[in-house]
Amino acid sequence: MFKTKREPLFHLTKRTEVKKRYAWSIRVSAFVLSILVCAIVSTILTDKPMGFFFKYLFNGTFGTPRNIWVLFYETAVLLLVALAVTPCFKMRFWNIGGEGQILMGALGCGVVIHFMGGKSPDGLVIFVSLLSAFAFGIAWSVIPALFKAKWNTNETLLTLMMNYIAICLVEFFIKSVIPFSTGILTFKEGFINLSSATSTYTLVIIMAAIMTVLMWVYLKFSKHGYELTVVGESEKTSQYIGLNTKGVIVRTLVLCGALCGLIGFLLVSNTNHAIGSNTVAGRGFTGLLVSWLAQFNPFAMALTSFLVVFITNGSSQVGNYARLGMAYPQVMTGIFFFFIIATEFFINYKIMFKSKKVVGHDVDNNKESAEQTTNITKDESMLGETVIKEEI
Repeated sequence: MFKTKREPLFHLTKRTEVKKRYAWSIRVSAFVLSILVCAIVSTILTDKPMGFFFKYLFNGTFGTPRNIWVLFYETAVLLLVALAVTPCFKMRFWNIGGEGQILMGALGCGVVIHFMGGKSPDGLVIFVSLLSAFAFGIAWSVIPALFKAKWNTNETLLTLMMNYIAICLVEFFIKSVIPFSTGILTFKEGFINLSSATSTYTLVIIMAAIMTVLMWVYLKFSKHGYELTVVGESEKTSQYIGLNTKGVIVRTLVLCGALCGLIGFLLVSNTNHAIGSNTVAGRGFTGLLVSWLAQFNPFAMALTSFLVVFITNGSSQVGNYARLGMAYPQVMTGIFFFFIIATEFFINYKIMFKSKKVVGHDVDNNKESAEQTTNITKDESMLGETVIKEEI
């Protein structure tokens, strides 16, 4: 009778070293696979060949000059959102409130434009609305920072709940100034008035490029970037070397709030010329994933943002022609994120397979082996006694 111990067929081990070429090959493979899966799902839903999906996927992003401008503009906005929350994430402060902080920046801008637009010079209105957007965004981000620094509250829950409070405040403001509005407050004066939509998009794209470089320099070479990295690695270590941990937390959230306020200002005064509860349109949550998937590297965030917008805009065109509804682009984006997130698992871990091992033994055979060993020992003893007698 055998006694066996069954071990798992496989176990996970963390990779000690990951080559960049291997990591990027996995990511590229995952992206290609996600596109193929999206095409298969679309084929099942529409009963059309895969060529239909690929045709309108690329047509919705590169089909016309306007589509190309929209692609790069949306990429720039999403990149700005990812950059805004990156310092917090680098510090291991899980700020899930980017959506609400941007919306509050938009609210600060909208309040100034509504009450000063048409009554003061546009240049003054733009300047004051920018300051107001900074103030509102910083205030909304500093609140959870103070709670974390003083009472060690859970920043994830607090920032998440503050998103919904921000939505309520925006809706309250719109209803208070226009009781019978449709939920959107449109402005006619007091915004950045550029010559064309292309110029409007160009301003945001240039701003995103500048902020990407500045954020990379800030995180990699500045003293403040080093301090927030140390706090993120170990709060006790940062206190041991003399860093003011609470001050670092508050200062980092001020920076994040200022960036969110800038995004809100650009959305209201430069692009939409209006404000509503859907002004940010979920970019605050998508930006969190972009920042995390890029491992807080600003340049990698640019690529990730581009891929996300490429999938979203292209699948939106596919959904329009196939009449699949508004949820279709979100499903395609979800498939993309699923594969990209899964790649991080295979990059950081490897699967080690194990076979069953017999760790027990045959009881009957053991008995026979024991008897044989005893007999050999007796024989050796008798042989030793015989040799001694002969010598005597």
